[in-house]
Amino acid sequence: MKEAIVKESVAPRRSALHARVLLLKPRVMSLVVLTGAVGYLLAPKPLDVLNFIAAISAMAAAAGACGALNMWWDADIDAKMARTAMRPIPRGSVAPREALLWGLALAVLSVAAMLFRVNFLAGGLLALTIVIYIPFYTMGLKRRTPQNIVWGGAAGALPPAIGWAAASHEIGFAAFSLFLLIFLWTPAHFWALALRRSGDYARVGVPMLPNVAGPRETCRQIALYSAALVAASFLPLVIPSLGALYAVAAALLGGAFLWRASKLYALRDAAREQREKAAMGLFGFSILYLFGLFAAMLGDALIP
Repeated sequence: MKEAIVKESVAPRRSALHARVLLLKPRVMSLVVLTGAVGYLLAPKPLDVLNFIAAISAMAAAAGACGALNMWWDADIDAKMARTAMRPIPRGSVAPREALLWGLALAVLSVAAMLFRVNFLAGGLLALTIVIYIPFYTMGLKRRTPQNIVWGGAAGALPPAIGWAAASHEIGFAAFSLFLLIFLWTPAHFWALALRRSGDYARVGVPMLPNVAGPRETCRQIALYSAALVAASFLPLVIPSLGALYAVAAALLGGAFLWRASKLYALRDAAREQREKAAMGLFGFSILYLFGLFAAMLGDALIP
């Protein structure tokens, strides 16, 4: 009897904890941590373990802040979209006020930690990331322009540059090449998903490209960004620690990315089901593509 009571009391606590973890968008956080860590490790400076931990922790906290604040602001439309209806606020697992307070607290703490424990350049870039993602993208561009994800994507592209700045106290072309890689990846990645979820966005009045310009133009834009992305994926080879492992990964993964993008473009006038199947294939592969590239960078950075 006592064991049953204990189990009943533990279950709600686990559920509440799970909801608060989801509020921080852990999958996005994992990408921020990976790309930020790679940027740090590629910088031509000796590894300072404590500084590295502080920098990555601050970036993870900032990513969580952006997730919480994004869900707080978008709670009204999240509740009406199939993809987001099960997020913590629409489900009633987390109150909007709590999400706001968590987000603000994490934003302030993450930037303060980066400014005063790491360095001011990294702290300034981290603050810029939050500003781009929340006031600029979430509160401003997302509901106003079909180019929302292009400019909002700059926030997701900054972590490797922040990692580089945290290690070296400077940024240059090498750090920019890492930024550009994610910046060009974001539209192709997200518009592929938007092709499948265009009904969701139309229902809540978010002007995603497929709803404004149509699927044909969206497929064309995805193809253009994909070509630019694969070309830009070779720019990080200017970094001395990158070599054959990354070059091979960029070539193989880039070839596969272009094949999927061209397949989608070829189906731009095909039946909706065929086009959406190809779009989701590209969307799924795009995640593997980015993780694969940064894993190869990490391998080159760690293997003498």
